[in-house]
Amino acid sequence: MRVDHVSYAAEPDGMAATAARIADPLGLRVINGGVHPTYGTRNMIIPLAHHRYVEVIEPLQHPSCDKAPFGRAVREACEEGGGWLGWVIRVEDISGLERRLGREAVPGHRVFPDGRRLDWRQLGVRGLLNDPQLPFFVQFDNPDLHPSLAVYEVPEVAIAGLTIAGDPERVRDWLGVQPGQTSTFIDFTFIAPHGRPGLMSVTFETPGGPVVI
Repeated sequence: MRVDHVSYAAEPDGMAATAARIADPLGLRVINGGVHPTYGTRNMIIPLAHHRYVEVIEPLQHPSCDKAPFGRAVREACEEGGGWLGWVIRVEDISGLERRLGREAVPGHRVFPDGRRLDWRQLGVRGLLNDPQLPFFVQFDNPDLHPSLAVYEVPEVAIAGLTIAGDPERVRDWLGVQPGQTSTFIDFTFIAPHGRPGLMSVTFETPGGPVVI
């Protein structure tokens, strides 16, 4: 398993303006990521190095947004002013997590503006709602359409660190990893929650040095 992407809920001036504020200091392009019909959301993506990306997301005025747990999480975060929503772990086979967590993954898909469709299964979004320090999991069915591949050039900007308000032992238990196991590329910093736990900031390594958002 590996960190796949980080999600940012759009601020009051909307998804496009929010995405531009994140991309500009990184020197990166923003790509229209299309809609998630199952969840009633739409997004813009910022491709990064190491097959990762930033997702800036906002709710649609659609009934599915209130029915789907992910749609509700996005709507609530945007109504609270936006900001970092969470982080997502990519796995090659989600069946082991289904057995360990005792629940089934649910299907999701993204329809790009050109009509192409990326399909996946995800697990653990209710954990994001109940305990935002926890990531959820995704397995892509057609990874050749992964959002990090939306630009021809290989991005030089990478996620270097995540700062999370929460309990590292709780997160490790959720991930099912050993206490000493760490990420190869990403540093994790845990701080005590003062209020709501969750992803507080992301550090990016850029050609001009680190940028914290």
